[in-house]
Amino acid sequence: MGDKKADLAGPGIGNYDDLKNILPHDYHSLLNPKETQKAIFAVKNYIEENLCKELNLIMVQVPLIVDTESGVNDLLDRDGSRTPIQFHISNDYNKHPIDAQIVQAATKWKRVALKQFGMLPGEGLCTDMRAVRKDYFLDHDHSAYVDQWDWERAITSDQRNLKFLKYVVRKIWKVIKGAETHIQELFPQLKNDKYPNLPNELTFLHAEDILDIFPDMTRKQRETAILQKYPAVFIIGIGWTLKDGYPHEMRAADYDDWVTETESEDGRAMHGLNGDILVWNPVTHRRHELTSMGIRVNAESLKAQLQITNQNDFLKLPYHQGIVNNDLPLSIGGGIGQSRTYMLLLRKAHLGEVSVTVWPKILKEICIENDIYVLE
Repeated sequence: MGDKKADLAGPGIGNYDDLKNILPHDYHSLLNPKETQKAIFAVKNYIEENLCKELNLIMVQVPLIVDTESGVNDLLDRDGSRTPIQFHISNDYNKHPIDAQIVQAATKWKRVALKQFGMLPGEGLCTDMRAVRKDYFLDHDHSAYVDQWDWERAITSDQRNLKFLKYVVRKIWKVIKGAETHIQELFPQLKNDKYPNLPNELTFLHAEDILDIFPDMTRKQRETAILQKYPAVFIIGIGWTLKDGYPHEMRAADYDDWVTETESEDGRAMHGLNGDILVWNPVTHRRHELTSMGIRVNAESLKAQLQITNQNDFLKLPYHQGIVNNDLPLSIGGGIGQSRTYMLLLRKAHLGEVSVTVWPKILKEICIENDIYVLE
């Protein structure tokens, strides 16, 4: 049995000796650098246009920095292990200063923005979000620089259920599959027998069911194992403590709803109105997360989740007050990793082949040994 508690500590492989053994040793990019750049923006334009079309969204501006006091920055998890970069803006000789943070994600900001832009139920927004997550271990698919299509859509109270969640997830999968078809039409060399295409349909599974199948495995091991049978899955209910005493993965208490009781298709009690899309990456031969999303907390589930995580102090912050007082719209939303998606659809072995950021010297040397050339 692996260490289940350690598996919750954060993303990334954890050390470069393991990474050296994990990276593919028979890799050669199917696209040259110029073709790669053209393909990146072809995928980007397709997904933005079609995501907005499928979910009735509009593209909007999104912050890179936020006021610390607002409480809208994303803490990513519930244990405070991944903290945002914070800095002081002295402004007017420190007479009117601002303490600011670089966003880690726009998860909570988007819900406020729904109100700001006057979005009605069925309407929403999409952002070209950039963020910094300084506490990631930098490996082949985790970077300190994060780019996402962060989207949010206003909903009604009767849409806070699994049926609606699955409806939206299928819409997103349709866009990702469409992007795969589109880019292979533009660059036929990407249609390669060595790398099977994504399946037409997602498989929906509860985190609790996956634990039942693989009770002695850690979360990442369970995900790897289930992807051998189903190469594209949506795992429902991430954040709720499972019967082994651990959540499938840590989730912050103040955006996705992971506490609400639901029911499986065969009538069993489950929990959570959120989840992740994971696929099998045939290039890296590893699990590959594309998006994390969910129906957002309402006043009741926010209070319950903050109580469970001993974070009741958050209730005094403006964002949380907006939910408790029903001043913010009910919503569903998520973040689709841009570089993660490019990496998958363009058959790349490393995020650095599709995004420009910082990597340690040791990682760049390992990549060169494996015919992987990161952008600088």
